[in-house]
Amino acid sequence: MIKAIFFDIDGTLVNKNDKVLESTKRGIALAQSQGILCGIATGRGPVHLSQQIVGLNFDVFVTYNGQLVYTNETTIWADPFSDEALSRIISFSDHHHRQIIFASRRSIEGSSLMRYGQNKWAKKVVRFLPKRFPVALFKNLTSRFSIHKKTKRYHDLDLLKEPIYQCVLLSPKSEETMLKEQLLDSHITRSNSFTVDIIPAGGSKLAGIQQCVKQFDIELEEVMAFGDSWNDLEMLEGVGLGIAMGNAEVEVKRVAQYVTGTNEEDGIYQALLHYGGDCLAT
Repeated sequence: MIKAIFFDIDGTLVNKNDKVLESTKRGIALAQSQGILCGIATGRGPVHLSQQIVGLNFDVFVTYNGQLVYTNETTIWADPFSDEALSRIISFSDHHHRQIIFASRRSIEGSSLMRYGQNKWAKKVVRFLPKRFPVALFKNLTSRFSIHKKTKRYHDLDLLKEPIYQCVLLSPKSEETMLKEQLLDSHITRSNSFTVDIIPAGGSKLAGIQQCVKQFDIELEEVMAFGDSWNDLEMLEGVGLGIAMGNAEVEVKRVAQYVTGTNEEDGIYQALLHYGGDCLAT
């Protein structure tokens, strides 16, 4: 029996216009009316999160790819970078003049280009970029011609005095092996082709969900999760029912137990009805 459901946001909970479908709202409300815990599992942080989930009364929030988990009343889990791991990321980014942002619980600071990229309007623009967009070339150009070439551009950020839960780096897929070798004590994941999310080693949405369900005395086998991108892989493999959206990446569909409709085609509601005997009384 399903006792908790977690939803990724971008590409899953919201459609291409960053709107939650009415069918999705109905499904979540019905699940909650039957005592099922409903939560967010996202690579995003608390900053501006409420703008994307307006009108939905979620019970718990697994943010920064599992590094910060909380309810409206309390913090369940907070796992920021160690000083050593964060120092390595900062030194790498300063030395190579990389475009990166650092995220605390209250704020995001760093590259102005990357901060703009977190804006919902920028995310809409990205959808129109061709799949073969030359990310590596763009990364090289922004590094070479950056107007911020101070030796310690990021080292002196005031935000770094606070716990940092995630960094987002402009990086093509071809760099992932190199980044894993350079940034020890970190886990590299991504939700798009343009950037990587860097979190502490051992972190993932699944790890955050594990901390959450422990708090509510729920087993992982009693959890359903919805996702569409690479940072959802561990989550969909590890929970009792992993659901891939119809618009999900091929690798994500491969590990899911069920592939539903897209985020434009009532995919969440379709899956909830499909598994009605386990999670919804229809």
